Amino acid sequence: MHYPIAVAGLKRDLPLFPISDELQIAAFIMLGDQELTVACASALLEKAPEYDYMLTAEAKGIPLIHEMARQAGAARYFVARKKMKLYMGEALEVDVQSITTAGMQKLFLTEEDAALMQGRRILIVDDVISTGGSLKAMEALVEKAGGTVTGRMAAPRSSPRARPPSALTSPSLNPSRSSTRRAKPSEETDTCRSPASSARWTSKSRFFAA
Repeated sequence: MHYPIAVAGLKRDLPLFPISDELQIAAFIMLGDQELTVACASALLEKAPEYDYMLTAEAKGIPLIHEMARQAGAARYFVARKKMKLYMGEALEVDVQSITTAGMQKLFLTEEDAALMQGRRILIVDDVISTGGSLKAMEALVEKAGGTVTGRMAAPRSSPRARPPSALTSPSLNPSRSSTRRAKPSEETDTCRSPASSARWTSKSRFFAA
């Protein structure tokens, strides 16, 4: 079975995978889809707030943030890594739990990237938002590094629960739930509850989708 969506003016049929007896998710994979990556990058940049650097998490968000940086003429962006490497120095570390990965994971930010992030406006980019766990973890890394999250961006979202109430949204990737209309971004505090961790998180930064 497949779930049809339209993102950034392009149509795709996504394969469905069960994650429980009552819920299936549509797998939105940008890796290898050059046309979709370029289109989503362009659409997101049109909505992007002012920022100094962009940040994503390894690995599926890398093609998107790379294309956004290329189109924007940015010389550098940051990638939060899933494993610690020797060359990362005194890296910052946070926990993250994903709906598509069993168990708790970690994200690391290199010592060099953390130093560059201090006092800067950071735009968080991901390929898709599910529970919001990765967003929360990247926000924690930015906070630890002394930066400020100026916005969050993703292509589609995969669950209405991951959407702040004032967010711009694209079609849901959870076929058991209805899609939502686009709403104007708000500067008010956004609150979201993650179904995986039941953790509440708030942010005054804005969320945008392609």
